[in-house]
Amino acid sequence: MNMLSRKTVKSVSSSFWMQSLVALVVFCLCHLVCGYSERDRAHDLMSRYPLIDGHNDLALQLRILHNNRLSQIDLHNVSKVATDISRLQAGHVQAQVFAVYVMCGAQQKDAVRLTLEQIDVVRRMCTEYQDFELVTSAQELKNSEMRHKIACLISVEGGHSIDSSLPTLRMLYQLGVRSMALTHTCNTPWAESSSKLYNVFQRQNNSLTEFGKAVVDEMNRLGMIVDVSHTSWDTALAVLKHSKASVIFSHSSSYSICNHSRNVPDWLLHELKKNRGLIMVNLHSKFISCRDEANISRVADHFDYIKKMIGAESIGIGGDFEGAVGFPKGLEDVSKYPALIQELLQRNWTENELADVLRRNFLRVFEEVERVRDQLSSKRPSEIQIPLEEVQNPCRLVLTPPDVKGLPSDQNSSSSAEHRSPCLLILVTVLLLSILFVTE
Repeated sequence: MNMLSRKTVKSVSSSFWMQSLVALVVFCLCHLVCGYSERDRAHDLMSRYPLIDGHNDLALQLRILHNNRLSQIDLHNVSKVATDISRLQAGHVQAQVFAVYVMCGAQQKDAVRLTLEQIDVVRRMCTEYQDFELVTSAQELKNSEMRHKIACLISVEGGHSIDSSLPTLRMLYQLGVRSMALTHTCNTPWAESSSKLYNVFQRQNNSLTEFGKAVVDEMNRLGMIVDVSHTSWDTALAVLKHSKASVIFSHSSSYSICNHSRNVPDWLLHELKKNRGLIMVNLHSKFISCRDEANISRVADHFDYIKKMIGAESIGIGGDFEGAVGFPKGLEDVSKYPALIQELLQRNWTENELADVLRRNFLRVFEEVERVRDQLSSKRPSEIQIPLEEVQNPCRLVLTPPDVKGLPSDQNSSSSAEHRSPCLLILVTVLLLSILFVTE
């Protein structure tokens, strides 16, 4: 009886383990097949709706690593960076907004010159390589997709690049700039940064000055996208309420998921929704997990949360590659974007929602900005100047009105002094000689 019992137990045990093994194999096969299916779906979707990435700092790395000498590198394959042509193509990136950024230390010094040099390197890069195409309008962006080109858009990252000058802003537009972040990690005389690193200009409850509003107005008139990533929340709110056109956060994430000052709180997301603007989720680990490490799942949490708050129609992607160190595992460079789309598909995002996130939302905002520009076409360029006392810049030349002879007053005073000096010398000489003769 014991032998029979042992055989029965052994048989049941063997059967249990065999069934468990079969179930495990079936589960693994299903998971593998489903995984491949979702991956294939992600690539297929991105081939039909290729990505418009809202922020990339490759130009900064070209300056740091190569001093902007494009002749030293082949942009098809570039080491030490996360972005090159081959990886953009592998990641289905059809349009890249390239940031033109100069350090905040250049504010009130040579920021404008450095900005022009960075615009130059982006323009050269996007004209020398046939895979790239420099675009300056929503229609040109669409046309570049049909030509199988990677569209290049130029964005200035930081209002310090215009040195508080509306004519400089207009000239940047003429050079192809179609977006500008109002601040970087430094306040400007007219807008406030989310960072406390550089605080030469204290706003004191005036997060967007009258001149700051004039900057936004002129950007609306030109058809330049207003970007409030890096601004303080108060500045972003003031811009959202003042701008006639839709506004973007080009590379920011959800504050509720990661409470970093660069991210966007719920109340500000709702204001963005009213503006019909766009938040393009930043992938930098510290903005995703508030730690040095993160994963794709945590990135997807930001997308899920923002969608719950304001809908998929208000979301884009602004990777911030080359502008930060430390990206989530599985999203180390621009070629890995399909892995993110795969994760969102597995979370039951629809293809229509993802098509919006990948490109249609950005195109909608760009076209809205151009519509406002067209409505303001009869408006003259603004001649508003910032009050000198707000700039506090000793390097600025102060011009004085010329006198009737056409000379600046300081030059005229100097000239008069030069004419008076010989006359005074002659007069003193005559006086001394007279005294001498009298005494004799």
